[in-house]
Amino acid sequence: MTITIAPDQVHQIVGNQHQDPFEILGAHPIQDNGKISHWAVRAYLPNAESVSVIVPEQRQEYPMQSVHNPHFFECIIETAELANYQFRIKEGDHERVIYDPYAFRSPKLTDLDIHLFAEGNHHRIYEKLGAHTMEVNGVKGVYFAVWAPNARNVSVLGDFNHWDGRKHQMAKRGNGVWELFIPDIGVGEHYKYEIKNSAGHIYEKSDPYGFQQEPRPKTASIVTDLDTYAWTDQDWMEERRNSDPLTKPISVYECHLGSWLHASASEPAKLPNGDTEPVVIVSELKPGARFLTYRELAEKLIPYVKELGYTHIELLPIAEHPFDGSWGYQVTGYYAPTSRFGTPEDFMYFVDCCHKEGIGVLVDWVPGHFPKDGHGLAFFDGTHLYEHADPRKGEHKEWGTLVFNYNRNEVRNFLVSNVLFWFDKFHIDGIRVDAVASMLYLDYCRKEGEWVTNQYGGRENLEAADFLRQANHLLFSYYPGVLSIAEESTSWPMVSWPTYVGGLGFNLKWNMGWMHDMLDYFSMDPWFRQFHQNNITFSMWYHHSENFMLALSHDEVVHGKSNIIGKMPGDRWQKLANVRCLFTYMFAHPGKKTLFMSMEFGQWSEWNVWGDLEWELLQYEPHQQLKTFMTDLNHLYCSTPELYTQDFGQEGFEWIDCSDNRHSVVSFIRWDKNKEDFVVVVCNFTPQPHSHYRVGVPVHGFYSEVFNSDSGKYGGSNMGNLGGKWADEWWFHSHAYSMDLCLPPLSVLVFKLDKEKTEEARKAWMSQT
Repeated sequence: MTITIAPDQVHQIVGNQHQDPFEILGAHPIQDNGKISHWAVRAYLPNAESVSVIVPEQRQEYPMQSVHNPHFFECIIETAELANYQFRIKEGDHERVIYDPYAFRSPKLTDLDIHLFAEGNHHRIYEKLGAHTMEVNGVKGVYFAVWAPNARNVSVLGDFNHWDGRKHQMAKRGNGVWELFIPDIGVGEHYKYEIKNSAGHIYEKSDPYGFQQEPRPKTASIVTDLDTYAWTDQDWMEERRNSDPLTKPISVYECHLGSWLHASASEPAKLPNGDTEPVVIVSELKPGARFLTYRELAEKLIPYVKELGYTHIELLPIAEHPFDGSWGYQVTGYYAPTSRFGTPEDFMYFVDCCHKEGIGVLVDWVPGHFPKDGHGLAFFDGTHLYEHADPRKGEHKEWGTLVFNYNRNEVRNFLVSNVLFWFDKFHIDGIRVDAVASMLYLDYCRKEGEWVTNQYGGRENLEAADFLRQANHLLFSYYPGVLSIAEESTSWPMVSWPTYVGGLGFNLKWNMGWMHDMLDYFSMDPWFRQFHQNNITFSMWYHHSENFMLALSHDEVVHGKSNIIGKMPGDRWQKLANVRCLFTYMFAHPGKKTLFMSMEFGQWSEWNVWGDLEWELLQYEPHQQLKTFMTDLNHLYCSTPELYTQDFGQEGFEWIDCSDNRHSVVSFIRWDKNKEDFVVVVCNFTPQPHSHYRVGVPVHGFYSEVFNSDSGKYGGSNMGNLGGKWADEWWFHSHAYSMDLCLPPLSVLVFKLDKEKTEEARKAWMSQT
């Protein structure tokens, strides 16, 4: 039987110009009288000198002939069935035996998958696109799939083919998805996609759906199996699913893993099996140091956060990013935990350990923009695929990044699936969505003429808003009890309202207005505060419009802004007292809480992404006292339901007096749900103490002073009320009872009715009368 392949077909394969190599390569049946009698087997194997086909079932080997090209081979095999054949390839003195990738039409990606992806509704598309280990017809290998609809050709590159794009050419399926199953490779393989546009220009890209990447500056993706880790947090996950986080205490320790603490480069990092992993040098600015691994951070960071009493750790973006100086906010690997600190399984271990210690894990998520790095999403298939083609919509010039095209179904699917992915595979408990305002406004940081209106002539990005609604709706549908927090700095309405009433669907929003008011107020000389009482009180005018989180974040301690303690006026004692006053007022004010690392012990210098926190300060008493204060404040907050169960309803807060601007004093009540339990909070925002300061209270009895930010144990002046005060029958502040208090300088006092002591006193009085 003669050779059947035509020269032009060979040239298409050799020139890497065929969109379905399976039409030419692999095994093709030849019929005789309506029945299969022979098979034509074809292969394109660059560098091969000779090739033969091994048919295990026949125990025969068939030599192949070169056809029209020295490296294009074909032979005819007489058999009715042909499966799992192999090639014996001779390349110089080297000989190897492989399975033919073009003998396997993988069933991984179905027509339904393609349909759902095309309409933007494949919620777990990461299970189909990307690189996945699997077995086809009894042969183990890796299935690759990538979306590149405008590419002329796509190939898989890797160590397994010497990064030669001619060897593993992919086949194009519906909606521009390319796929190929490569046998005899597995977990740990490094790979990329070679993408050619219509002009033949080549782009080498990391896998957008890759689960792991090489440590920077390398950029290859790594084949990874995310389903091998044995989780131990089932009880935590079940409790979370049945709880409402908005009625629970949420105190967040915001942390950048790469600058919290480093290890010596001479100290090897231990892996679970006892081996050691290579040292990663952090930076020339921190010579001789390396990052802690996720597992080392589990040993060091988690106990520290638990000791301080925080309920959650929030991680600045840990998705893969090429530049340390971006803090993680310029992401190239949306589905890959950064390899700076270890493997995906190591990160799973970190989250698992957090849950074991009762600590939730929040992750910063960045769906608003992505960098222009050549190996990333930018100009992915030789066209503006993930980003807008029009720079007036597709570029953030201020950040040097590109904007996702939320109007494209597949791009929206990429992001929606991504947020679900982190909850599914890594069991995280919440996201903080970065720079939401930049997504919502078409003119964000753009000059006149540099932006395009929406279809109605407005500045609102309607597609971005719809995307956020879809993402949040699905997130809470799949994972009830989690958090979705918006960093949104404008007055866009109903950010934290449910999608079914027209909201964006977040359940918390950072209160940026409160943050700016507080930092402005506390940075001014206390004498001038009497003229700015509105800074303290204004937040309660709008507080119930959203579910707010009060945040003093990393953004407030960089770029010349000074650290929190450095913002405060006065001498060292007053600076520390102001910090304690600010933090206590923050924890008493309605809203959940977030503080950036280093604030808990009063670091003086700004945050430096390249170095460590100034841990040496803890050898000095004032900084150790501030850390003790922060620990006690967290424990007060978490043990006092009045401070968290009604953060978002008007019935949870009541001003006692907010008009005493002459003394810069405010007082208020925080109510529990049952309206029987409450705490009284009195704040003195000046260094001037006040004796016999009367504050109205709703109930007669003894009020224990449960917290005093001026306590001597915290480095304060140790003024106070000797453990508590009895309320007098003296009408004041519209209440039938009031307390005669001593207000320490720059302090916040928290009082709680001691029902037991009050009842004992009542019984004693009754017995006497």
